[in-house]
Amino acid sequence: MPATRPGALPRTHPALKAARFAGLELCNRYAVAPMTRVSATEDGRATEEMAAYYTAYAEGGFGLLITEGTYTDRAFSQGYLHQPGITDEAQAAAWRPVVEGAHAAGARVVLQLMHAGAVSQGNRFRDRAAGPSAVRPLGEQLAKYRGSGPWPVPMELTRRQIAEAVHGFAAAAARARDVGFDGVEIHAANGYLLDQFLTPYTNLRTDDYGGGVEERLRLVREVTAEVRGATGAGFPVGVRFSQGKINDPGWRWPGGDAEAETVFTAAATAGADYLHLAGSGRDWFPEGRTLPALARTVTGLPVIANGGLHQEAVARRVLDEGHADVLAIGTGALANPDLPRRVAAGTVQAAFDPQLLEPLATLDNARTYANA
Repeated sequence: MPATRPGALPRTHPALKAARFAGLELCNRYAVAPMTRVSATEDGRATEEMAAYYTAYAEGGFGLLITEGTYTDRAFSQGYLHQPGITDEAQAAAWRPVVEGAHAAGARVVLQLMHAGAVSQGNRFRDRAAGPSAVRPLGEQLAKYRGSGPWPVPMELTRRQIAEAVHGFAAAAARARDVGFDGVEIHAANGYLLDQFLTPYTNLRTDDYGGGVEERLRLVREVTAEVRGATGAGFPVGVRFSQGKINDPGWRWPGGDAEAETVFTAAATAGADYLHLAGSGRDWFPEGRTLPALARTVTGLPVIANGGLHQEAVARRVLDEGHADVLAIGTGALANPDLPRRVAAGTVQAAFDPQLLEPLATLDNARTYANA
């Protein structure tokens, strides 16, 4: 049994309170952050191992589960070998045990929709990645996802291919709804396709998908609106943003708060029901502001914050001060699949083991990785 803090008494924490979030009734405000696991079958189907992994978090007390990034089409969206997809009915049906396991344990579960774009390094359908422009991504491919060496120069997506990518998101979202997911989350963060369009140094286009921030946000708006239309009213649609990227963690939006407001407003007006801000949950700016709080204020939408929020004092401040509505936990959840129960009982959290992030050698020793 986990050790109890010396002198610990029965107590409450704001994260343990039930909440209505984007139309979902949650038993608490703890969410499992989307974490890439690369443990699907070669043809992109979710496995029994994955169902057990997600069910363990639900049984551990998490109110909301957000799945790993799931590829949306058979053209350019797949990012990694053994990444799960939802491009057809067979892949969709393979997710059903994940949904059923989460629901049986009292959790809600949202599927994250992801297009890797230029930073794809394991697409079984294509031998070349594609992005907004033919610009080589910064840095080198990720060894933990079986990559090595510099990123190749991607193809520049044609307007027809962009339209196909938008359709892929929408069709994938409809399949997720039909298989029983409680919502979907559009991955517009961390240097993947939608973020590549938003970023000026990876988007050199001269058409109406490139130029100023409003033009670079066009794809985010189109994907959000099409997903909203494909799933219908009453089915939650979220959008995840970040400033840092898997290959450029120090990147920040050059327009500061004004650009952030434009980004958040674009998703909200296109039909998003919530926003998810990756990696900024514990970063306070002057006068006690945070990016999640700015998103919440500007749009009026509920917001998920992420980044260091397994720390109880930080989590309490984020909720008590109204910076966010739900806390997405990554490495803290890997170390403590029962984190909400530990917080409720006042027991000590286990420390995160960095060995969980060792590079993959084979599928047999696949481990869980925090989603960039």
